[in-house]
Amino acid sequence: MAIVKYTPFRDLRNLQEQMNRLLDMAWSREGGEELKEGLWQPPVDIFEDENGVVIKAELPGIDQKDIEVRIEDGTLTIRGERKHEGEVQKENYHRIERYYGSFQRSFSLPNTIDQEKVKATCDKGVLTITLPKREETKPKQISVEVK
Repeated sequence: MAIVKYTPFRDLRNLQEQMNRLLDMAWSREGGEELKEGLWQPPVDIFEDENGVVIKAELPGIDQKDIEVRIEDGTLTIRGERKHEGEVQKENYHRIERYYGSFQRSFSLPNTIDQEKVKATCDKGVLTITLPKREETKPKQISVEVK
């Protein structure tokens, strides 16, 4: 009987590798992929300047009527759905890498945002939400007198 050094996490690592392999096979079927439907999250950029906060979300191929932007209890929620075009049959695809179905992203808003003046525009598949700061929270320049 050989003496083997006991490593307590070996079995756990093996289980994790097996689960990863199983999930990889489920998400990227090599012999005819399934449509990727279900929950997905569009990528966003969020930046702030002296006037407010701007959120840009990539939503290519989504009709503007299928996008909902809502502010409730200090939380901004972007919700929508990318619908699959019915002109091509599922079995005729060789590869499908875009996600279809519903999505939802939520972001907590700082107290400095003026929720009454929020604007949302969509141009070339990019949703831009402008969240202006309240006037009292914007930085003010104070001049110093020299005597």
